[in-house]
Amino acid sequence: MAAVPEAILDTLNGLLEAEVNSIFCFVMNGSPYLNEAPADLRKLMDEMHEVCLGHRKQLAELIGSLGGVPRVRNRVPVEEQYLSYLSLKFLLPKLVIEKDLLLTRFENAQATVGPDYPQVVEALEKIETQQRHYLEQLKKCAAVVTRGKFEPPVHKKLENAE
Repeated sequence: MAAVPEAILDTLNGLLEAEVNSIFCFVMNGSPYLNEAPADLRKLMDEMHEVCLGHRKQLAELIGSLGGVPRVRNRVPVEEQYLSYLSLKFLLPKLVIEKDLLLTRFENAQATVGPDYPQVVEALEKIETQQRHYLEQLKKCAAVVTRGKFEPPVHKKLENAE
């Protein structure tokens, strides 16, 4: 197998770092932020937490399989992560924005990788599909909790510009 371009490995490491530092790896059932949350939202957050951990593992394994070394910097200490969120009405819109940003990162990564590495594209598409599913779920929860006062960002899928 030919050496994988460093740009692709850097892109995958960027995605890995985004997953490691994602709020979805910190906020789960039992988190003080979810004490007042309905049971279905707590369940959704637990599910997203587990999926986030799975994405981290998938990306690290993918990087290793391509001959790279997974590199991650934790930017925010876990105990200080999102301490400013005081209410669910404030937290849920932030979760929607964060998930939308993660989705955009995966779409951009696919454009960077291109068709020469189908195993990478396949892995990224799988994760992107999960990200899109959870984005829609979070939008619904945010609409309920904010009683329709939150206008989620309109996600614009990256189009290949030629």
